[in-house]
Amino acid sequence: MQLWGWDEQAALPVSAYVHIPFCRHRCGYCNFSLLANRDDLIDRFLNALEVELSKLEIPRQVETLFLGGGTPSILPQDRMDRLLTLLNHWLPLSSQGEWTIEANPLDISDSFCEHICSRGINRISIGGQSFQPTKLIRLERDHSPEELMESVERSHKFFSSVSLDLIFGAPNETFSGWQTDLQTAIELGVHHLSTYGLTFEKGSRFWGMRERHEIESVPEELELAMYEEAIDRLSRAGFEHYEISNFAKPSHRCRHNQSYWLGESWWAFGPSAARFVGGTRSVNHRGTLEYIRRIEQNRSTIHEMEKLSNAQRVRERFVFGMRQMEGVNWTAMRLEAEPSVAIAIDAAIEKHIAGGWLMRDREWIRLTRAGLFVSDALWGDYL
Repeated sequence: MQLWGWDEQAALPVSAYVHIPFCRHRCGYCNFSLLANRDDLIDRFLNALEVELSKLEIPRQVETLFLGGGTPSILPQDRMDRLLTLLNHWLPLSSQGEWTIEANPLDISDSFCEHICSRGINRISIGGQSFQPTKLIRLERDHSPEELMESVERSHKFFSSVSLDLIFGAPNETFSGWQTDLQTAIELGVHHLSTYGLTFEKGSRFWGMRERHEIESVPEELELAMYEEAIDRLSRAGFEHYEISNFAKPSHRCRHNQSYWLGESWWAFGPSAARFVGGTRSVNHRGTLEYIRRIEQNRSTIHEMEKLSNAQRVRERFVFGMRQMEGVNWTAMRLEAEPSVAIAIDAAIEKHIAGGWLMRDREWIRLTRAGLFVSDALWGDYL
């Protein structure tokens, strides 16, 4: 188990992420590790993944399992069978566990749902992004509003928890259009919503288009108003705003993502997958072909590895924990920190409280509403 720097004395992870790097096409805003229209590599990838999973040595039961990508739902049924058989063996889910799959609306048929539910998947995360036809075209999505609505309605028949991703701040998007997206999701009865402001990632097609002035970002004031509308409208509809970008109906928080925000350890497999095991963070090579070749050549898939110091652990746990609306019990966490780290974080907290971005509630430190809008700019003071 030295492959992942596992300390024999450390607690084993009870969460696992598996990256499935295949898509039909790459949307303009996407900079994830994936291959488009390379179904010819699926078998080689599954062979490689089987080898990587075997490094666990024995099956490791987990409480949460997340299949991300890429688009995991794109796998043909026989390949999906092979994938789920591998995961059921090496990463068996506990009886009350959460097993999520990310899915494209066009893949969500009755037969697809029946098949994966019969193998243990109980939560679906739908990459819908919008119910507006012009916005879907602008985002280069391959489904229509009607197909997205049908996929949500169908998912309700099979899964105990249905999550939906929505993007706001697309080029030329209007405030009223975003209101319609939110209201449609509410009326469809989704249990969980992830709302993301469109980002222009370097390396994505949209990045180059913006550099050439072929598209433009929406004004910052409009993007802020859209985010505020999501908070207010979803809160009125009974959603709990539990993390900066995430909203859930009662008992429908994403348990898997909470393992990250709480600073717990997790397994991760596949190209670009980042794991945190026994105090060591390691990241697989980003390229799918390179990941496959390394395993075929009996070489390590790891591109980066770092054993975190106490100072790094405390600083990162603080920042990830602060993404949650509950914030961080700094009084308790402070006891784990070296004196110099505790003093530095104390100073940053006081600075941000004075600025109106953080608030103190007895032992807890959390973001204010104003802090939500600038949170990314705050974290550098802690890291």
